[in-house]
Amino acid sequence: MLDINPILLIATLIVFLTLIVVLNSWLYNPLFSFMNKRDEDIKRDLSKIGSNDDEINELHSKAESIIMNAKLEATALREKVIADAKELADSKLEAKRAELASEYLEFEQSLANSKEQLTSDLMSQVPLFKEAVKAKFSQI
Repeated sequence: MLDINPILLIATLIVFLTLIVVLNSWLYNPLFSFMNKRDEDIKRDLSKIGSNDDEINELHSKAESIIMNAKLEATALREKVIADAKELADSKLEAKRAELASEYLEFEQSLANSKEQLTSDLMSQVPLFKEAVKAKFSQI
C-alpha cells in the first residue's frame, strides 16, 4: 500500500530547504529591504511636510502682511489723489467765480452806462416830445 521511501523523503526535505533559502535570498530579503526603505522614505517625507507647513504658514503670513501694507499704501495714495483733485477743482472754481464776478461788474457798469446814455438821449428828446404833445392837444 503506502510505503514511505526515506530517500524521497530526504530529497524532498533538501529541495524544500533549498527552495526556502533561495526564496529568502532572492525574493524575501529584497522585498523586505524595499519595504523598509519605503517606510523610511514615507517617514522622511512626512517630517519634511511638517517643516514645509511651517514654511508655508510663514510665507502665508508674509504675503498677508505685504498685501495689507499694499492696501494701506493704496488707500493713502487714493486719499492724496482725491485731496489733490479737490484742491485743483476748488482753485478752478474760485478762478471761475472771480472771472464771473469781474464779468458781472463789467456788465453792471455797461448797464449803468447804457442807462445814463438812454436817460440823456431821452432828456435831449424831451423838448421834441413836449412839442409833439402840444401839437396833439392843439388838434384836439
